[in-house]
Amino acid sequence: MTTLTINGTARTSASPSSTKLLDVLRDEFRLTGTRFGCGEEQCGACLVLVDGVPVQSCGREIGALAGRAVTTVEGLQAHPIIAALLAEQAGQCGYCLSGMVVAAAALLARNTSPTRGEIATALDAQLCRCGAHPRILRAVERAAVERAAVERAAGELRP
Repeated sequence: MTTLTINGTARTSASPSSTKLLDVLRDEFRLTGTRFGCGEEQCGACLVLVDGVPVQSCGREIGALAGRAVTTVEGLQAHPIIAALLAEQAGQCGYCLSGMVVAAAALLARNTSPTRGEIATALDAQLCRCGAHPRILRAVERAAVERAAVERAAGELRP
């Protein structure tokens, strides 16, 4: 039995400790937004956050993650990147988007005002077969600008 905090909720898996996190998320907890891509930590489709750090879930055994906090794309549904991706019509087939969302959220958590080059670097490991990268880059830029505007407005409202 392995206990993890997944999207803010403590969850216990009955799977063997050698089971890959991706399999536990999808098969046991029915969190299917995280995708199986290559199975070799090369494509980024299975990206999640572990304690805020982007991690390929297809190569991580759950036993090594006991007690850690995992955030999947489902846990990021209120993140500004989601609205920005929709506004920019950034998804085509959508297969890469869960990994892109996770990578973008991690970038914006550590850099609220990234340059286009920093965004491209942060998303470089995420493979997109449809060629939607230009729209995805615009969406991340948009999310950063909109997030900054919200934070400025919140600061102006404080007494």
